[in-house]
This record gives sequence, structure tokens and C-alpha cells, in this order.
Amino acid sequence: MAIAEFTVIPAVPEDEIYEIVDEAIKVVIDSGLKYEVSANSTTIEGDLDTLLEVIKKAHIVARDKGSGRVFTVIKIDDKKNGVTIEEKVKKYRK
Repeated sequence: MAIAEFTVIPAVPEDEIYEIVDEAIKVVIDSGLKYEVSANSTTIEGDLDTLLEVIKKAHIVARDKGSGRVFTVIKIDDKKNGVTIEEKVKKYRK
């Protein structure tokens, strides 16, 4: 199991960003993966191939939903014995 944090940045006027980002987040929701949306990124949990496929779909949706150009930043934590979102953030949650 791995986790990936990614940010989709559509190259559009500021007033259009959230609508396009919402479409990318919908891809994550529809994937059925465990996820967390934060102010500047989305973190997903699963096997590496699935994570990369979901990120690719989110990137393409953002590009095709009116942006025409999109930048996607990806961070991956892939541990041999697995890693979860919960184990990385549980000590910070109240």
C-alpha cells in the first residue's frame, strides 16, 4: 500500500479554478479509494498502480474540462510493508 499527494493546477483565470479542481476531485471520490482533501492538495491511499491511474484520470479531466493546460504536482510515499494516511497523521488529530 502506498499514498500519493497531488495537486492539480489548471491554467485558467482564478474564477474558473475551483470548478475544474472539483471535477478532478470527483474522479478521486468515484475511484472508491480512501482519500483526504486539504486546502492545497488531495491525498489518496492504495496500490501504486491504482494511485497513478487515478491521478492520471484527474489530470486529464482537469485538462479536458476547459483548462486546455494543467500542471499536476505529485508526491508518493511507497513503503515495502505499506503505509497509510492514518498512520502518518493520527498523532496530529484530536
